[in-house]
Amino acid sequence: MDQEGITDSRKINFQNNRLCYVGQDVTSIPEILGKMYGSKVRSLDLSFNSLTTLNHSELFPDLEELVLDNNNLDDTIKLPYLPHLHILSINNNKITVLENLVTQIKYNMPSLRFLSLIGNKACPTQLIDFEKDENDYKRYRYFVLYYLPELRFLDSRPVTNEELDTALTKGEFTKIIRPRFENEPLRFDWKLSLGSQPRPDTSNIFSPLSVSPTQEIHHQAAYGRRRYRYAGKHSEGNRFILNRDL
Repeated sequence: MDQEGITDSRKINFQNNRLCYVGQDVTSIPEILGKMYGSKVRSLDLSFNSLTTLNHSELFPDLEELVLDNNNLDDTIKLPYLPHLHILSINNNKITVLENLVTQIKYNMPSLRFLSLIGNKACPTQLIDFEKDENDYKRYRYFVLYYLPELRFLDSRPVTNEELDTALTKGEFTKIIRPRFENEPLRFDWKLSLGSQPRPDTSNIFSPLSVSPTQEIHHQAAYGRRRYRYAGKHSEGNRFILNRDL
């Protein structure tokens, strides 16, 4: 595959202002796509590639939906200015830090109403880390909604008025802690404190919703019965919403 061009036009699916360029193993968006279709595209699906950058995404200025699921996008991601974007799906990538991402979204995508980050380390669920629980996910949602209060859906769940009120009150202080390093305990082990093991430094962890270390946690699944039908081709997030919800 030529990164600057496309050797087989049959791999492009463009109809009804929707452009799909899926599963082509490209690491950046081919510039020719923007030159050929940019001004006509309202929905762009680039899922199941190997994207590490969003170069040339600025060639699609009128996008309303951008699907980037199952790529290799990480914390170096630079989002373009897309004033009309309503839906952004970045499921199953390599994003670990929320603050940089939500700040870019806030200023570059002012019309965004649906965001999905499922499958990234920045989105703490047991789907990717069995040691995470529902409280971790709540803190994540509060943090995102504090910066992006106009969202109507976050991941697979609609945003409730009660949740938004809580996010605006305490979301600024619920920043998710950095991913733990290999062999680093996620929480302090009180049994080890009784022996000769040194106590880990937890001074950098702020967790206003955390439970007592001696309290047993009964984890409940983060996702209940889904009440929204699938309305997209490849996105793992936008299947939970209808067009009238946006």
